[in-house]
Amino acid sequence: MRIIVTRPAAQAADWVADLRAHGLTAVALPLIGIEALADTSALVAAWHALAQQRLVSFVSPNAVQHFFAHRPAGMAWPATVLAASPGPGTTRALTALGVPMAQVVEPAADAAQFDSESLWAQLRRHEWQAARVLIVRGDGGRDWLADQLRDAGAQIARLAAYRRCVPQLSAAEQALLHAATAAPEAHLWLFSSSEAIDNLAALAPAATAWDRARAVATHPRIAARARQLGFASVTEARPALAAVVACIQSIRP
Repeated sequence: MRIIVTRPAAQAADWVADLRAHGLTAVALPLIGIEALADTSALVAAWHALAQQRLVSFVSPNAVQHFFAHRPAGMAWPATVLAASPGPGTTRALTALGVPMAQVVEPAADAAQFDSESLWAQLRRHEWQAARVLIVRGDGGRDWLADQLRDAGAQIARLAAYRRCVPQLSAAEQALLHAATAAPEAHLWLFSSSEAIDNLAALAPAATAWDRARAVATHPRIAARARQLGFASVTEARPALAAVVACIQSIRP
């Protein structure tokens, strides 16, 4: 059984390596394209005003990478600014780029999900009245966390650091997509985003065997979208590596 990892390319490569280290046959088929913005002046300006923020919230490792790509030379993360992360991957990206772990706010390690709701459970312990908060994300996205912070009194600004798109598949990726749709029983899809499922539907509009395909989804909303596409067998797992591995191992080839 071949595990198809659908995260954006950079994260997909890490997950493939981790799954293979656990003895699983995993391959990458990134279903969300990540592109740099043509105009990055707002990113540069945000760095120069960074010390004015109380919190900078990053939606993903890609948000971290594209934001830090425009850090002025020699500039350290301000000691007065917190960085919010929705999960371990984003936290690793932040600390690797010099944000002290003591300044990172993330969901509890045993949280049922690594998402905005679990992150808010930690952020709500802080005082946000009149605090300036910057949300670093792609072009668009869910506003739930921003709404909670605003309701708590924060002054919210959003900053697009990259653009998401339907990916342009290489010849090898197109061959993998064809194999997975032609022989669904031999493959297991690993979904960590509803947008990846939307893009899958766009990339394989003629596919008709979704009712024979199987998937693991790392959030109930993602599982619901997979079922909506037609997947009859969708198993939910916590987004932590150990939980995903255990879930995959429980599914019979």
